[in-house]
Amino acid sequence: MSSMRILIVEDDAEAANYLAKAFREAGHVADIVGDGLEGYARARDETYDVLVVDRMLPKLDGLSLIGSLRAQKVETPTLILSALGQVDDRVKGLRAGGDDYLPKPYAFSELLARVEVLARRKQPGSSEETTYRVNGLELDRLAHKLTRDGKEILLQPREFRLLEYLMKHAGQVVTRTMLLENVWDYHFDPQTNVIDVHISRLRSKIDKGFDPPLLQTIRGAGYMIRDTSG
Repeated sequence: MSSMRILIVEDDAEAANYLAKAFREAGHVADIVGDGLEGYARARDETYDVLVVDRMLPKLDGLSLIGSLRAQKVETPTLILSALGQVDDRVKGLRAGGDDYLPKPYAFSELLARVEVLARRKQPGSSEETTYRVNGLELDRLAHKLTRDGKEILLQPREFRLLEYLMKHAGQVVTRTMLLENVWDYHFDPQTNVIDVHISRLRSKIDKGFDPPLLQTIRGAGYMIRDTSG
């Protein structure tokens, strides 16, 4: 999906910086505030796509922050993060006006997916794209079909998922961690060569014999599908 503007309200600086860095790596804009009062002021006065709010905050706790925003008719979708993960705790968070509730510890891939869902929910009628098009490369998710300049290209299921994720984030650098979490669905040594092997196979299928080459390796950062259409 397109870039989101996210406000992180979290008093743990290390946790907040980790979140902001991960969101930025995923191509989004992330701001950080460290207490509930400042979070309330920023969320009230500025426009964000999603708020990520820790429940236990100094000056104004997360649930009071959300309740105050809702009282002011600020309906920005909000995800609550909390070490309190019991059913009663989650119910309190949702009843306070939160749109989603994720207990700590969490995987960033799940957090990102939930934030994306909240951002889409904010836009009536919007839905996940079923076809991605970049520079003559066209991927149809429903038909599970890939063409480039009208020529069909056959991919293995993992290659298809890998390319789908890269095209979904066309023009953005996709890190190895993002690929491991979103394409392979689990965590293992980021130094493994499984990604390099699949990238190499994918590049030979979508770029060999075509111009310009679209699948780039960004040294020290990750990979990117070039989008020169704009």
